[in-house]
Amino acid sequence: MDRRKFIKSTGWSVMGLAMSGTLLSACNPKNREKTRASAKIDPNGMKVFWGDIHNHCNITYGHGDMRLAFEAAKQQLDFVAVTPHAMWPDIPGKNDPRLAWVIDYHVGAFKRLREGGYEKYLKMTEEYNQEGKFLTFPSYECHSMEHGDHVVLSYEQNFPLVECTSVEDLKKKLKDKKVFVTPHHMGYEKGYRGYNWDCFTEGDQTPFVEIFSRHGLAESDQGDFNYLHDMGPRSYEGSALCGLERGFKFGFIGSTDQHAGYPGSFSDGRIGVLAKSLNRDDIWEAMKNRHVYCATGDKIYIDFRINDAIMGDVIRGNNRNIYLNVESANYIDYIDLVKNGECIARLNGPMQTIVPAEDTIRAKVKIEFGWNREEEPVRWDGFIDISDGKINVATPCFRGAAYTSPQADKVGHEDETKVNKILNTTDKRVDVEMYSTKNPNTMTPAMQAINLDVTMPKNGKIRVSVNGKEFSYTLAELLAGSKSHFMRGWLSEAVLFNRAAPENAFMIEHVMSDNQPARDTDYYYVRVRQRDGQWAFSTPIWVERV
Repeated sequence: MDRRKFIKSTGWSVMGLAMSGTLLSACNPKNREKTRASAKIDPNGMKVFWGDIHNHCNITYGHGDMRLAFEAAKQQLDFVAVTPHAMWPDIPGKNDPRLAWVIDYHVGAFKRLREGGYEKYLKMTEEYNQEGKFLTFPSYECHSMEHGDHVVLSYEQNFPLVECTSVEDLKKKLKDKKVFVTPHHMGYEKGYRGYNWDCFTEGDQTPFVEIFSRHGLAESDQGDFNYLHDMGPRSYEGSALCGLERGFKFGFIGSTDQHAGYPGSFSDGRIGVLAKSLNRDDIWEAMKNRHVYCATGDKIYIDFRINDAIMGDVIRGNNRNIYLNVESANYIDYIDLVKNGECIARLNGPMQTIVPAEDTIRAKVKIEFGWNREEEPVRWDGFIDISDGKINVATPCFRGAAYTSPQADKVGHEDETKVNKILNTTDKRVDVEMYSTKNPNTMTPAMQAINLDVTMPKNGKIRVSVNGKEFSYTLAELLAGSKSHFMRGWLSEAVLFNRAAPENAFMIEHVMSDNQPARDTDYYYVRVRQRDGQWAFSTPIWVERV
């Protein structure tokens, strides 16, 4: 199939290649005949495992019971770290009455952690660890005006709480420990808890940085997910691109940094790890080697390679054969290939749904529950089933409360965390128990969702039976557009069947080459954007000139 026929049959288009005169070749037609069956497994036997290694509950300051935090994490993650706040060596406010509350508020929490809270935390973290099924890691956070905030993640369960005078002092005291010390919400102003790249040291202690969380996106100083917290705006000097342009090598991760005890809270940030198994050693080794990437919410699978290297690797060579395979959770808007801070190729997804000719197809359908008007949470009890075919995977997209910092009105009388659950699954049915709350505003969602990956006839029906109501549509009807229903009439909670995405809309395989080095060491990474605003960012691959 030639390029013109491919574009016509799939709806995909390739921008920034031959038409812009770049070094990249057009897509290899042989590899464009059809999409791969799966992008979830690397040729070296690696799989993608999903985690959240930075989430807060009420163990220091934040909300939500710690045990319920672990229970929530088990519903949609492979590994987790629930993170207490532990120290702030250069805390401001000593000579500023305006900031005096900062000292009292934080120091009090640090004191509670040291007066029995940390021992309780370590015990429960170890209790929930299940090798091969669900991994837990101890962690704690150190604030810093000068160096930026950091999370310490420990391999060992019995990990001591280290006192320090600065982040640099913390790193020195932990140099013989099996830990990662990771900067986060990097994009704030330097000197005001934004990241200070002057303090970055490559190596096993800091193999990656957290570029996305509820605070926003720190890929650069532009783009989606601006910084809106009262800690200030987003700036370039702490961004990931700033660090890359200074020549540093590090991986990209996401974590929630959510303060309501709901690890993995959908759309708040996740880390994907390319490892051989859900074994503690395998996961740790993969993170140490930068075989990680960042997702904002949906589990977007990225297989990105240059020659024989995968994301996080450093190789040598002037001939760069680039391979990309993406499986998203929804319609792909576009995929960017970034080289040295510049987008050198963009793959645009289909503008309209291209319905395959076959009677039985693979598709993804996200079903959402929420839009409450009242403040009281709505409980959703019921099931989703299909009349024909098979449910390949039912992926939960569960959210916790939208807290980026502790809420003053909740202290002392906060609501119990509502843990959303998939109760049972078969190849035809998914049983659910979920809780949705009122959307805080028109820009912040609080819905719960299940994303179905199905293989079924187009005339087969997808049915939702919940809270005594039933709604159903054929797959063909959902390929034509989304459908919604109020549960109790206008201004009540609602159910949304999102437009179904056929395989040609959520999978793409692409091959290209770049044979002209621009620097002694070039870096390449991939950005994937879905139409619903969810993103994934691969860790770079670095290629040295020969």
